[in-house]
Amino acid sequence: MTDANWDDLHVFLHVAEAGGLSGAAKRTGLSAPTLGRRMVALEQAAGRQFFLRAQTGYTLTDDGRALLERVRVMRSAAMPVEAYLSQAAEAPMIRISAGTATAQFLIRNIRALSQRGDPFRLKFVTSEAILDIGHREIDLGIRNRPAEAQNAASRKLGILRFAPYCSVSVAPETLDWVALDRDTARHPAAKWIHRQDVRVAVEASSVATLHDLIRAGAGIGLMPCMIGDCDPTLARAGPIVEDLTETQFLVMHDDDRHRAPMRTLIDRVVRVYADNAAILSGARPMPG
Repeated sequence: MTDANWDDLHVFLHVAEAGGLSGAAKRTGLSAPTLGRRMVALEQAAGRQFFLRAQTGYTLTDDGRALLERVRVMRSAAMPVEAYLSQAAEAPMIRISAGTATAQFLIRNIRALSQRGDPFRLKFVTSEAILDIGHREIDLGIRNRPAEAQNAASRKLGILRFAPYCSVSVAPETLDWVALDRDTARHPAAKWIHRQDVRVAVEASSVATLHDLIRAGAGIGLMPCMIGDCDPTLARAGPIVEDLTETQFLVMHDDDRHRAPMRTLIDRVVRVYADNAAILSGARPMPG
């Protein structure tokens, strides 16, 4: 055996220290049959027997103990290199796309989404436009419909409702409306106001500006309950607009959703939506 494969020696180390295949399988994530085959191949390549096999486990032979001692020396020598590479390697960035209001909701729950020591970094891509999952413009997207592309997958998140809001400092009957301008209005809730028989006194070109206008007392505006009900400067100026009720979905590329960092973030987003279902649906006007 002239060229020792470190991967095989690493597997040997786990089998030797665990005393068998089952314990090594838990450590490595490889199946017991795979581990068994690799140990047989290692012995055949070396021309030596390293284990005595029995139903109770694997016992090292003299050659096995000699190899174990040397492999442990190799592991000790490799640790500084592995630590250096681990520090040098930058954690992958996961880009999550959401509209302004949804991004604000996620940011309010950021400690549940991003934690110190995570094997990934998080980037918010705030846009009212629908970015392309299939062409990897983003990694995750929150939308009001499931993925349509063949190479994309979806997970249902929860119900989102909308209601009119105004500043708590102004009586709603004294106010006209504020809204996104027609060119900016893409979401059904943004378009809804332009179909109503009301006077729009002030228009905005962004969701963030619209929110600021409502808070400033410029008029009544339509907002998601998850934002309006959680802003202490706002009050509902009317009932929930049931026609605008929507289901939100988390969409992702089908090839990416099984990656460990992606699975972690997906599960966290799903949990945040489940924990805040009452706020999202407008069933709880203020978080308590």
